[in-house]
Amino acid sequence: MLLKLPIVECTFIKRLNRFVGLIEINGEVKKALITNTGRLEEFMVEGRKAFCVPKQGGKTEFILIGFLEKEGRGAIIDTRTQAKAFERAVELGLISWLKNWKIKKKEVKIGNSRLDYLLNYNGEEIWVEMKSAVLRDGEYASYPDCPSTRGQKHVKELIKLRKDGKRAMLVFICALSGVKKFRPCELLLAHARSFVRVHSAVMRLLYSASSEYLNLTHHPFGRSLASNREIKWAIQK
Repeated sequence: MLLKLPIVECTFIKRLNRFVGLIEINGEVKKALITNTGRLEEFMVEGRKAFCVPKQGGKTEFILIGFLEKEGRGAIIDTRTQAKAFERAVELGLISWLKNWKIKKKEVKIGNSRLDYLLNYNGEEIWVEMKSAVLRDGEYASYPDCPSTRGQKHVKELIKLRKDGKRAMLVFICALSGVKKFRPCELLLAHARSFVRVHSAVMRLLYSASSEYLNLTHHPFGRSLASNREIKWAIQK
């Protein structure tokens, strides 16, 4: 088991702002923290079944974790959960191309930006930035679902690191059941071209949710989700 979280089923009502949404649990309206700053318009539909976890302190009582899509498919939109899964997978050596690497530091300052991770193996280092690719386009997971100057800034920092002879990696977390491939969102061509440049500058792209990273082929937050050849993912009540 990769993660175990106290999942609570809820009904999504509406998004109040970038970071807060309204949900209904057992007939009561609650506020939930939204960590994913994408538009997420295909998920945030009134009346849609969603999933959250309790939180302590602050103006919200819950964190919105994910949504149930059509045909029983699921999506994990919470970037903190995605990050925890990635960190745990690295720790357990479940990602073949990061075998034996360790997370040396989080939120690493580079230039005017902060990248998510600095990994180390025998004195060798890799700077890693992680992105949540939860825009569904058929069998593809895409990123971004809206223009992101912050995202472009991170990409430029990665390219600069590579040009300076350092190792850098852009990891896309495709947390959608049923997807098989990743591609930049074609509707945002300027942003997509940035990632095309990164693809040649950065070492590796993690692109396949169902076959390489997150396998959500059963109920999206079920008791025993299927495992794949690299990572076992389970979120249980």
